[in-house]
Amino acid sequence: MEDWAEIRRLHRAERMAIKAICRRLGVSRNTVRKAVASHEPPRYQRAAKGSFVDAVEPQIRALLAEFPDMPTTVIMERVGWTRGKTVFADRVQQLRPLFRRPDPAQRTEYLPGELAQCDLWFPPADVPLGFGQVGRPPVLVMVSGYSRWLSAVMIPSRQSPDLLAGHWTLISGWGRVPKALVWDNESGVGQWRAGRIDRCGCGSQRCCQPRRSPRPTSGVRVHWGRSGGSARAYGHLG
Repeated sequence: MEDWAEIRRLHRAERMAIKAICRRLGVSRNTVRKAVASHEPPRYQRAAKGSFVDAVEPQIRALLAEFPDMPTTVIMERVGWTRGKTVFADRVQQLRPLFRRPDPAQRTEYLPGELAQCDLWFPPADVPLGFGQVGRPPVLVMVSGYSRWLSAVMIPSRQSPDLLAGHWTLISGWGRVPKALVWDNESGVGQWRAGRIDRCGCGSQRCCQPRRSPRPTSGVRVHWGRSGGSARAYGHLG
């Protein structure tokens, strides 16, 4: 450390050349160059040693691969661990997430006004339609992704004009317009094939609003995806 400080003093303060510093201090050129280039004095760093757990890590991995939730104490017994518990538990904690299966019911969260999920529900029994006629017309269901507020309206058919009229009826009842309406590949709205929109019942990807809107916006964008929120609402409608 003393040589490092003296080398830098001679080089920076006295403007001494590297060769002259080598002759004066009796050190090699590489030592002088390293001291000049380094902004901190050299420190002794001990080489990292392996842990005793490294020897049994393959056994730990094999047990976690078969039983991801096996308690640490049981793993210690299975591998015959007799040393400290802390270092062993730390290694198990690092390895366990690698073998746990992903949660199939992960919850998705949305921002207020971000989207509404749409789908069609069909009554399980005939419904009186008037003038002695009965049928099972579709029910357009729309669920807010944020608040889970559910609205539904029965429409004459699943054709594009009836779907648009149903959308407008439900949106008018909300008094607000979500940024996106999410459908699950409904043919009357559009279909997603080969990574692109195959056809859209609105005439384009953007489903425009009528002139008088509950709240002026530029339009409602229609997306295609999984309408899980509206599907879970079927139990309430049935």
